Amino acid sequence: MLVLAVLFSAGCRIPSNATRMSGRAADEWTRSYTLAEGGEVSINARNGTVDVEAADGTTVNVRAERIAHAVNDAAAAEILPRITIKEDVGPETVALRTEPLGGIVIGVTVEVNYHVRAPRSALVRLRSVNGSINVRGLGGRVILNGSNGGVTGEDLGGGVEARWANGPVKIALGSFKADLVDIRVTNGSLRLTLPDTANANLNASATNGTIDVSALELERLGDQTARRVRGRLNAGGTPIELVVVNGNIVVDSGTSNVEPRTQNPELGGPNQAILAPNLEPRGQNAEPRTKNAEPRTKNAEPIKRP
Repeated sequence: MLVLAVLFSAGCRIPSNATRMSGRAADEWTRSYTLAEGGEVSINARNGTVDVEAADGTTVNVRAERIAHAVNDAAAAEILPRITIKEDVGPETVALRTEPLGGIVIGVTVEVNYHVRAPRSALVRLRSVNGSINVRGLGGRVILNGSNGGVTGEDLGGGVEARWANGPVKIALGSFKADLVDIRVTNGSLRLTLPDTANANLNASATNGTIDVSALELERLGDQTARRVRGRLNAGGTPIELVVVNGNIVVDSGTSNVEPRTQNPELGGPNQAILAPNLEPRGQNAEPRTKNAEPRTKNAEPIKRP
């Protein structure tokens, strides 16, 4: 008899051995769609990673790994067909969402890992909870949201908007246009790499962390503080907004091999690293923290734009 129960009574207790899930079952779900020029690809993942890579043409190719974990392989195999991916597809939109299992399922966990090849010019909107997001080579806008994982963007060419909690964010722009770059992270570090020729106005702020722009030729603008940096890159223009709570910010250029520095701003040139005062390291690889700072919120929500 399979050790699997769907409970509808909130008063039931979960046996302590229900979380010992050594069984596993997996399959692949594949689809191909045709998307209009400049259309949108949207993936909403639950307990899984999302990998999106740019491709030439107008076809969206999706391969999703559906995985079930249960007390044994037979129980996992039984739950596998119940993992549902909802499709909302039209000429200008491809939207996929992992649906939750119905009821309260005991002794089972599921995950769906998406591997997507999307048209290079598509608008890509991704959300992941309890999983990482990776995007490569896209030239359109990229909008990212989620928590409990990490974000990596490589060779991007459009605007980037991200709200992330509990994990590091690394974004590298291969080209730079007029679209807004707005990235906000709670409980994680942020690293942004820009082309040397980027014309932008940078506004970066960090709470309980450092800001390092020492690799940039940055013209400082307005008042500078230990937790805020404002300045113009080259001719200025496109706004770059970076906000981190409980983490460090590093902004560098595509050809820079300079490692981030954390020296006192009074000891060097105008573009050296800025270190917030009263920060003490908590270990060799730990992020600094203000002595009298409020305790971190474990599962803080991403900062929302006004």
